Amino acid sequence: MRKIAFESLKYAILILFALIAITPIIVMWMAALKTSGEIFKDPFSLPSALHWENLVKAWTVGRFNKYLGNSIIVTIPTVAGVVGLSCLAGYAFGRLKFFGSKVIFYIFLLGLMVPFQSIMIPMYYDLQKLKLLGSYWAMILPAIALGLPFGIFLMQAFFRDLPAELADAARVDGCSELGVFLKIMLPLAGPAVSTLVVFQFMWTWNAFLMPLLFLNEETLRPLSLGLMFFSGRYTMNYGLVAAGVTLATLPLIVIYLLFQRQFMRGLTAGALKG
Repeated sequence: MRKIAFESLKYAILILFALIAITPIIVMWMAALKTSGEIFKDPFSLPSALHWENLVKAWTVGRFNKYLGNSIIVTIPTVAGVVGLSCLAGYAFGRLKFFGSKVIFYIFLLGLMVPFQSIMIPMYYDLQKLKLLGSYWAMILPAIALGLPFGIFLMQAFFRDLPAELADAARVDGCSELGVFLKIMLPLAGPAVSTLVVFQFMWTWNAFLMPLLFLNEETLRPLSLGLMFFSGRYTMNYGLVAAGVTLATLPLIVIYLLFQRQFMRGLTAGALKG
């Protein structure tokens, strides 16, 4: 009876926190299908009728179709660059022995301690001299550079803990170091790669200050920046604003649902190995 009571209490607490976490999302989705009058009357009630025109208007009039395309153009190369370079550097720092490896690794880790606000002004002038301001590269290249310290730290820790016997067996069979990385180690690092993909996608997709500074043209605005101007234009139309927020957050939810199993495995891998 004690075990049943403990398990019941545990699941009750988990359900409570799950409800606390998903309630704002559900309220936002319901508000996206309501009129402003219904939201003012009772924000937690179900919509009396489904006003899909809010989503259509946000997509067309609010130019969320263009903003979504800009976010995809910026996010996909950034995530690919961070994941690819982090896997290569993490494998080198975690599995290979070379002169100055620890010093270089710690220099990369210093990037975790440097806030973007402290380097955004010199970075702005550097991009201006390189004539990259007002282009997608003004967002992609700095985002890759800022994402590498965490990515290298995560991948180095995962590659370091993989069994060395697997790599030794592959080398005995005549596999090159690149082959060991691509055919043996990288497939085993799937959970860590998925974790890095989810984190980097979320950070890049939600980035606000960087595109505000470096993508100053209206045609280049990503969703996070377009949502700010959209909500400022339709301040009193809460249904339309909620529809815009819904469109902006749906890709994040889809990415997490696609990678959730590998994501959780990546988060718990270190604890299980310890």
